[in-house]
Amino acid sequence: MTFLAKLAPAPLLSASLFALWLALARSTSPGQILVGLVLALAVPRLTSRLRPRVRVRRPLVVVRFILTVGSDVLLSNFQIAWDVVSLRWRRPQSRFVVVPLELREPMGLAALAMVTTVVPGTVWSELALDRSALLLHVWNVDEEAAFVARFKARYEDPLRKIFE
Repeated sequence: MTFLAKLAPAPLLSASLFALWLALARSTSPGQILVGLVLALAVPRLTSRLRPRVRVRRPLVVVRFILTVGSDVLLSNFQIAWDVVSLRWRRPQSRFVVVPLELREPMGLAALAMVTTVVPGTVWSELALDRSALLLHVWNVDEEAAFVARFKARYEDPLRKIFE
């Protein structure tokens, strides 16, 4: 192992921590740079056992997935804002929806949990013990089968391609 790899075992994480520290401190004084460097070098070494080893199989699918989630977050924010404003004309049809899962990989399920938490209008409620189904609470569902098909196509299928 080279000296640089020992010093910074996760260079992207170190660079991100350093940039985040300087952005949060809103200063590039020598003291802040020194604290940022210490954090950027120490935190990845101290947390190396907590980080799972994941091999991403299709990086282009990752990029498309990130863009999909980002656009869904924006569109869902606008849709829910409109639903709240127009609440007195039409009440949303919120309900619990069971989504059968084919994804079994723990990191993929963790990513799916984060996505459903980030996208407004969906809340991860429960995962079956055998990981075969997911219970979501959805803000507004007109047709349950169409929602399940869309959810699986937009989120589960790309995650299966990435992690399995």
